[in-house]
Amino acid sequence: MGGANQQERLYDSEEARWFLAGFIEGEGSLTVSVKAHPTAKFGFYVDPEFFLYQHVSGQRLLEFAQYVFHTGRIFPKPGNPNVLTFAVTDRRSMTEQVVPFFEKYVVPFSCKAATFECFKEILDKMNRKEHHDPQGLVQIVEIAYRMNPASKGRERLRPIEVVRDRILRDYTQNTRKDG
Repeated sequence: MGGANQQERLYDSEEARWFLAGFIEGEGSLTVSVKAHPTAKFGFYVDPEFFLYQHVSGQRLLEFAQYVFHTGRIFPKPGNPNVLTFAVTDRRSMTEQVVPFFEKYVVPFSCKAATFECFKEILDKMNRKEHHDPQGLVQIVEIAYRMNPASKGRERLRPIEVVRDRILRDYTQNTRKDG
């Protein structure tokens, strides 16, 4: 049997998926960025993403993740070309591939369980298009700000009050189109 087939069998094994779960626990990141943008309807938009990082010598691990998730891309980490990043940024892929993997393999043993629950709630709200409404977007931002509360000493760029006020700036209950 060829080497490629043998590697695919290894990649498809339960043991390999449990290994990937442990790798994700140590080197993975679920993030939801809150980004200001001049053309965004409410001044900000949210951007959920899943990342894995590895030194260039471990590129095969990232390729393994790409195989398992059937999506994502691998590229050098900006500012550090010796580190590679595997990123899944497509919301549908995160919903259909990443979330079920986390639920089965990562969350039962993870210190990232609370972060995952926030991430999943945000994806669910975005899949229901709640981010198209200012109140819904504020709710999503509030959940995002609860994620990773002890994120290695880093804080969000803007206080939540600034983001909330900007999103709701032109919004009042009486001016809503549906009410």
